[in-house]
Order: sequence, then structure tokens, then C-alpha cells
Amino acid sequence: MPFPEAAELRKLAKQLQSAPNQSELLGILKKLKSEYQVSETLLRESKIGLAVGKLRTHNLKDVSDLAKEIVKKWKHAVEKEKQGHGGAPKPTTNGKAADTDKRSSSVKSGTPSTPTGTSLSRSAKTDGIKGTTGDATRDKCMELLYDALSFDSGAPAELILRRAQGIEEATYEHFEGTTADYKSKIRSLFVNLKDKNNPGLRGNIVGGEIPVHKVPTMSSQDMASEERKAADSKIEDANFFNSLAAQEQQAETDAFQCSRCKQRKCRYRQAQTRSADEPMTTFVTCTVCGNRWKFS
Repeated sequence: MPFPEAAELRKLAKQLQSAPNQSELLGILKKLKSEYQVSETLLRESKIGLAVGKLRTHNLKDVSDLAKEIVKKWKHAVEKEKQGHGGAPKPTTNGKAADTDKRSSSVKSGTPSTPTGTSLSRSAKTDGIKGTTGDATRDKCMELLYDALSFDSGAPAELILRRAQGIEEATYEHFEGTTADYKSKIRSLFVNLKDKNNPGLRGNIVGGEIPVHKVPTMSSQDMASEERKAADSKIEDANFFNSLAAQEQQAETDAFQCSRCKQRKCRYRQAQTRSADEPMTTFVTCTVCGNRWKFS
């Protein structure tokens, strides 16, 4: 099986992100599993590993299971590639692998080691990452950010380190030192970044879609997963509809067709939910099935 071009895998990564339905997602994933051989270099250059890795927590079980299979397959391929280039661990006199000594050395020197694949156990300690600011608090905070960004990532340690350092430095500057607010923000970032249900946030930061200087000013809502944002929006809409129902009787009309039951028996109400120069928002409720929607 020949190695594909990085551009081809980048195209598939974009298709995964924009796939409109489960069928298309599964089709792309099955193609990746059966038709493509990857190397560590290809995974880095194409970012296909990040795209597939995000789908391991997809709310559809078929999608998440297949994504996990692909990540496992690619991890084994990268490990085999490393062993083929002389990267297999060699036993030492005390029975431990030689790469343990190498990793210990990199921790002491502060030089990051490159992981052999995506692992839920990745951290600053396992990747040989150590802070170099000279400030114990800042170094510890940077390592916490690295732990959060790396724990399920297949990205190179050097790249994740740059992102963690950038976020820590931006946070330090934003709060003008290692203040109580600085420490509180780092804790909040750690919790949100390491949320197993929000791989998209980690991937967007590591991939550069979200600049590191913006991260310290993001709220918990800004950092929420798309699923969480959609759920919150649905709750807000429901609350708004309920508040309308408690007010004056809504007008009845047959001008709107319900997308669910296809009937034209609806009630509607209009409200100015944005600035005065913006069009009013129309809230519609189907009196047959109870479906609700809005438009401007």
C-alpha cells in the first residue's frame, strides 16, 4: 500500500470536519482505514491524526468506534516505523528499556522528546517537558497546560510545548504576574482544555486555529464544546419561548409550514431581540406537534 501525499490527507481532514451527516463521516473514515498507509511525518504535515482523533468522542457510537480503531492502527504503524529505523527499545542491565534513560536525560535538559503516537497518558513528564522560565510557579503552570493539550494528542511534543509556553506567557502578561487571578485562570484553562468531551478546543489551539494570545481572555462559554454550545442555545430558546407563552396570546397563521409534521397550523410572535436597526425575530410554534423554530 503506497504512502499518500500530505495534501491528499489534508483534503480528507477538511472533509471530516465539514461532513454533513453520519453516512459521509463513516464513508471517509472507512476509506482512511482501508486505503491509506501513514507515517509519522505524514500525520504531522497533514493534521489528519488530529481530525480523526477528535472523532473518538463523537456522540454517534459508530463514528467514535471507527475513529478509535484508526488511531490505534496508525499508532502501531508509527511504532513499527520507528523500530524499523532502529528505534526499538534496548534492554539495560536493570531490565528497563533504554529509551527510559534517554527520556530521563531529556527531562533534565528540558528538551522535549517526540511521542510514538496518540496516547491518553501523555503529559509533560512522559514527553520529557520541563519549564525553563526560572520561576517555579510559571514553570509548573506551563507544564499543567502542556498536560491538558497533550493528553490525547498525536502532535509533536515541540509544537504542543510552543502552544503551552505561549498560553502561559500571555496569561502572565494579561494578569501582570503570578497573581491570584493568574493562578485561577490557569486552573480554569487546565480544566476546560483537558475536558475529554471537548477535543475540538485542544485541536484548534494546537493546530493554530485559535491564537495562543487569545486563550487567557476566553470565558468558559467561549471554550465550551460545540455540543455544549448547541445545548445551551436550545435551553435559551426554550426559555424564551416559554416566556412568550406567558405573555399575550400569539397570533395564529397558516403562513408557515412545520418542518416536522408539514402542517400549517401555527402561532407566531415577533420580538426585537437585537439592536433597533436589525430586523425583528419571529418565533413560531406548531399547534399540531409542538415543534418550535425562529428566524429573522
